Amino acid sequence: MESKTQPALSVQFWGTRGSLAKPGPATTRYGGNTSCVQVTSAAGTMLVLDCGTGIHDLGRALMASGKKPIRGSILIGHTHWDHIQGLPFFAPLFVPGNEWDFYAPRGLGQSLRETLAGQMQYTYFPISLEAMGAKIRYHELIEGVFQIEDIKITTRYLNHPALTLGYRMESGGATVVYACDHEPFSQPADVAARKFNPRDRRHVEFLTGADLVIHDSQYTAAEYPQKIGWGHSTMEYAMDVCRAAGAKRLAFTHHDPLRDDEAIDRLVTAVRTAKADATSPLEVFGAADGMVVELAADEVQQSETLAIGAAPSAVATEPSGVMEHSVLLAISDRGLASVLAEAARSHRLRVLEAGDGESALRIARAEHPSLVIVEQSLSGNDNFAVCRALRRADPGDGNDVPVVILSPEENRVAGQAAGVTDWLTPPFSPTYARTHMQAWIMRTTCRWQRAAKPVDEVQRLATLRGLNLLDTAPQERFERITRLAKALADVPIAYISFVDENRQWFMSCQGLSSKETPREVAFCAHVVVLRQKLIIPDTLLDTRFAENPLV
Repeated sequence: MESKTQPALSVQFWGTRGSLAKPGPATTRYGGNTSCVQVTSAAGTMLVLDCGTGIHDLGRALMASGKKPIRGSILIGHTHWDHIQGLPFFAPLFVPGNEWDFYAPRGLGQSLRETLAGQMQYTYFPISLEAMGAKIRYHELIEGVFQIEDIKITTRYLNHPALTLGYRMESGGATVVYACDHEPFSQPADVAARKFNPRDRRHVEFLTGADLVIHDSQYTAAEYPQKIGWGHSTMEYAMDVCRAAGAKRLAFTHHDPLRDDEAIDRLVTAVRTAKADATSPLEVFGAADGMVVELAADEVQQSETLAIGAAPSAVATEPSGVMEHSVLLAISDRGLASVLAEAARSHRLRVLEAGDGESALRIARAEHPSLVIVEQSLSGNDNFAVCRALRRADPGDGNDVPVVILSPEENRVAGQAAGVTDWLTPPFSPTYARTHMQAWIMRTTCRWQRAAKPVDEVQRLATLRGLNLLDTAPQERFERITRLAKALADVPIAYISFVDENRQWFMSCQGLSSKETPREVAFCAHVVVLRQKLIIPDTLLDTRFAENPLV
């Protein structure tokens, strides 16, 4: 009897419903749980994609397996509720000794930890994130490549009202792409004719050669014109981009909550028939809760799977919460300028405004904005001239700032030659503008670095806890030291702090009202690694701290 070959990647669906959990007699076959997919490599590396309500059943299965400790990584596409609402009910997070790493897009507001903790505040849930027994680490991502054990992961921004990442996972020559939630960039008529604009072609590139694509397919082409801007794809679009990418299998997911099992069956069959193409080997099916797909190793591709090469790292070297990003709006149309300014301020971006090209260049050189948006018909200068002038500037004087043209996407070749980063085409909603501003800024490097973990981190934390000082009441012996330090050094702030896994906690602090800060903004986290005095002559000139919100 021949032994079964271990698959390179095993994929199990635990939640395939979109927007709203929909359990009931009409959804027993496809299931009613919201998004959650488990991907396991031949070596046992476990990734969990999204933590909608489906993660509850996954947690029960992992606990029933008897394996101890349980280790895994949770990759969140975005933090809309249907993608994180199962997290508080994921049993393995409550077990001491288990270890979980969370990955999600890095935003401009709250940190990942703060966002996930938000739905577990006492008002909504009786147990806080801090009360979970497992060891939890948080990682914030931008576009790029990183590695988890034997799985290479490439991230790509998707088109959704919230900042969203898709994940391409490769191991043993097998490739899975998870693209949920995503809306076509092209107009409906162009999508129907498979006339993809450059951003859709970039999406096709992301899917290229995949053995399995798990793609948002909430709507049909007939429904889509009434759903534009909602951030979801059609079944037809998913098939078109997968065929263009040469993908082997496509799993429709993020099923609309209003569809029952029979409706999904009917639509999958209809789309297969309407889009039949004898020249394409693409296999299409509707993903269902509990379904397992095993992908065999491909020896031809296997040697290339772990070769990351010179691709940029997806793991952000700086955490969320950067407060001093700014956007320059070089726009003469006051209506559009107002919409964009409102979108920027909602993410705490500082707004700079210019009414003509010369003013835009002057402000850009003086203020060093994080993003420049230039109107096509800007009076006094054409849009490409502004972009070319910025690109000719000295390093550090605005030559690498993202420049986005506010107009229909025309003269793309000339625009690229001038250094245009992207186009923003009216009409658009404030939500659309806000999300894309985040993506454009996140693709650039911020001058703020998270301190590395010391090599003896486990021993250091054990020693710290052994002091029995964390979260205790103020003590005069420490208060006296910080008062003296503040007075003798004539400085506004003096403190004694302890750095644990996720925070810097102040045993005593003079000059700050906070009792703690996230570890990622803590200067002392760098001291822990250096093991020596840290002197920073000018934080604004130091790339580790220049954009730290405490500076």
